[in-house]
Amino acid sequence: MLFKDMDLHPSLLRSIADRGYTETTDVQDRTLAETLEGRDVAVQSQTGTGKTAAFLITLYENKLRGQAQKWRSALIIVPTRELAVQIEGEARLLNRHTSFHIGAFYGGVGYESQEAMLRQGTDIIIGTPGRLLDLAEKGLLKLKEVGYLVIDEADRLFDMGFLPDIKKLLQKMTPPRVRQSMLFSATLNRMSQRIAMEYMNDPVFIELTPENLTVDTVAQELYRVKSHIKPNLLLGILQKEKPANALIFVNMRHTAFKLAKKLDLNGFRCRYLSGDLPQVKRLKIMEEFMDGKFPFLVATDVAARGLHIDNLAMVINYDLPQDYENYVHRIGRTARAGKEGKAISFACEKFGEHLYPIETFLRQRIPEKTATMDMFATDRSLEYEGRPGRYDQGGQGDRGDRSGGRGGRGSSGDRSGRGDRSGHGGRAPKSGPGAAGSGPGPEPSAKPSAAPPHRQATHYGPSRKP
Repeated sequence: MLFKDMDLHPSLLRSIADRGYTETTDVQDRTLAETLEGRDVAVQSQTGTGKTAAFLITLYENKLRGQAQKWRSALIIVPTRELAVQIEGEARLLNRHTSFHIGAFYGGVGYESQEAMLRQGTDIIIGTPGRLLDLAEKGLLKLKEVGYLVIDEADRLFDMGFLPDIKKLLQKMTPPRVRQSMLFSATLNRMSQRIAMEYMNDPVFIELTPENLTVDTVAQELYRVKSHIKPNLLLGILQKEKPANALIFVNMRHTAFKLAKKLDLNGFRCRYLSGDLPQVKRLKIMEEFMDGKFPFLVATDVAARGLHIDNLAMVINYDLPQDYENYVHRIGRTARAGKEGKAISFACEKFGEHLYPIETFLRQRIPEKTATMDMFATDRSLEYEGRPGRYDQGGQGDRGDRSGGRGGRGSSGDRSGRGDRSGHGGRAPKSGPGAAGSGPGPEPSAKPSAAPPHRQATHYGPSRKP
């Protein structure tokens, strides 16, 4: 459907046109059909499908049209500062021809400016749970005045331990029947469904199968390779493919640091992201990567949440994810909103066991290619072992931050995680599902229903040319 054909407020239609949006995506079609009628929704949708625009358009339209609810604020709860900043930016772009007051609220920064925004009046409030709860307990965030609620990336919020804070926030709000609520999650697991049923008003459940959103637009390749020569194959692929940029996923924090260092010493300008980097440093690295200031980024799954970059040439699964659904989230970043992309995966003896659950979830085999001897490049970083001073920039393993940096304390008195409880400025997330670098495990309840064709016996490493 074309946005111009929708019965939206003229000011909002102008903003949508200025933003460059012309045709709705699947998630926008199905979400807006319900939310513009005032119904609550629980939507299963991955990043890059247009879900942010779906809930922002709902909020703007309903606030512009609904005179009775116009004075009520909209609250958007997100897991990380980075995602809050991203949504705030998108909200401001869609606010070009309207006059809503928009603010983002998160830990790791002082309270003064955020408190001033609330005192002056904020229509669209975007924030992390800990900081929102702090502001509510100070009496500055009037939760009883919230008329519209969005819980974004709900599965990550729960994985990162925010469920108690979210429940406290919801319990301080008006009853579900007198507000409109929207929940978005990559997977509608049992926890997401429970929150929807308990704190929403008869929500409509909308599910879009992630494999259909991803497989059709991403060229996938799989190489079997021994762990100790994965760096050589990665270097060879980068030399051969020459991608304009690439996001490289690993499962462990220490792997992110070591691999980024190795790539940098081999001439590929690279940084790394892990959940235990200080919040300010993580945000700066993400912004610089999205701005194209360096072409290669190594990241863990949790650390990369909220990272969205247009025209990403390639995603490389240096380690196969331990959670098969994370495979979809990873490779979907190179095929955002219907664009084509390329994803290359390595199956080694350590993480190769995760291949079968991934292919079962996708209901297809990932096309397998043979890693021939000429595809392996020499690792020149070995020449620099033991030499200090070559690799000491922030986000690249500075000498006082060997494991990627410890989370710094938040601003004084910030009860939101002595940071923002997200592990991005306070204490690092606990180990277990969703912990940065630990590789979240699969949901026990999300069992694939069909298996891909049987694979032959596993063989790792290069194949010699005949």
